[in-house]
Amino acid sequence: MAYLQTEILGHTQKVCRLYKSALKHVFEYAPNRAAYRYAAVCVRQKFEENRHLTDALKVQTLIEDTKEELFQKQHSHPFRYATSPGGSAYGRELKSPDWVLDLWSPDEKAQYPEYFARREEMKKEYIVYWEKKFGNKAEELHHHH
Repeated sequence: MAYLQTEILGHTQKVCRLYKSALKHVFEYAPNRAAYRYAAVCVRQKFEENRHLTDALKVQTLIEDTKEELFQKQHSHPFRYATSPGGSAYGRELKSPDWVLDLWSPDEKAQYPEYFARREEMKKEYIVYWEKKFGNKAEELHHHH
């Protein structure tokens, strides 16, 4: 959740976000799926009990108190999906360098003919650009001998 509010939230959105936070909270403490489902039903019951409140001040106080309670009781090691920021596998996907595609067999390249045709074209354009910018080292080496 962002520290700076960048949008104005309506009442329904605030309550929905609070409900979702409460479910995440009980998920972190639940030892198994059955315990989580029971806790989730209890959370839903609490929200349903206060569904028909009309006093705006009471509702706002209830929302703030619930947020504070969730904050005070937050888990010491909150659940993170492995590939999400903060997860154990976040940022571990290795980006293959471009030259790996040069090692593909002709059969593999045949599966993507337009891509590899354009790639070869771009490689030639890049060689021309490189030689224009830095010169051709191979020719310079021949001239010195």
